Amino acid sequence: MFNGLIYDPETERIDEINEDLTIIQRKNGLTFGTDAYLLSAFAKHAKYAKAADFGCGTGVISLLTVQKGKYAHVFAFEVQRTFAELTRRNVELNKLSEKISVVNKDIREISQSDTNGEIEAVLMNPPYMKNDSGRTNIHEEKNIARREVLGSIYDFCSAAGKILKSGGGLYVVHRPERLIDLTDAMRKASIEPKKIVFVHTDSSTEPSLILVEGKKGAAPSVTVTKPLFVYKDGTREYTDDMQRIYDEFSMKHITER
Repeated sequence: MFNGLIYDPETERIDEINEDLTIIQRKNGLTFGTDAYLLSAFAKHAKYAKAADFGCGTGVISLLTVQKGKYAHVFAFEVQRTFAELTRRNVELNKLSEKISVVNKDIREISQSDTNGEIEAVLMNPPYMKNDSGRTNIHEEKNIARREVLGSIYDFCSAAGKILKSGGGLYVVHRPERLIDLTDAMRKASIEPKKIVFVHTDSSTEPSLILVEGKKGAAPSVTVTKPLFVYKDGTREYTDDMQRIYDEFSMKHITER
């Protein structure tokens, strides 16, 4: 037991995300990382809005955005029952059950009935790899989380298009090599790419992540922002831009220059 919740120390661990959030994570599952935090900070603040978190995993994106007051309510979608239940426990652990609804459902089957109508924002950290690329993982949980086994980027964007209001925002973290697939999928779902941020480990490396904002029903026009360098060259010390993201839970200084 941990704070009254069932917790298995053989397969799970407890991690503090910040001074207000503690989450249970599976040792053999994908764990909270920089990509999830950056996506949470990248999404625009909309205090009274409803949002959805596609492929929520441990629920950390839903937890962060609600705990920081970015959204009034988040629908956390997860296809794997094990992780959907884990998210429910994390929501209960952090006393956020009134603001986060966990939905154990395949992203390809969702509709507005799952979100009580159209919503203002969708955040997604989808599987980065195509199903037929690279080596598979011996742990099926990680394999599903990393590969497009249960839905491609086209399926994820199509699902977002079904539940977003006109003018609603889609926020995605992905790999640079999938940028063309991602923007094509967004446009096929009537979501126009509006901003792109390339994220680099430091100034000497190629980008390792991209953050893309889209708007449903918008006119064509995209802005590529200044790049985000996570670390100062040759160190493991955050750049001023990265430290500011952690301090302010916002990327306005990157995206609105």
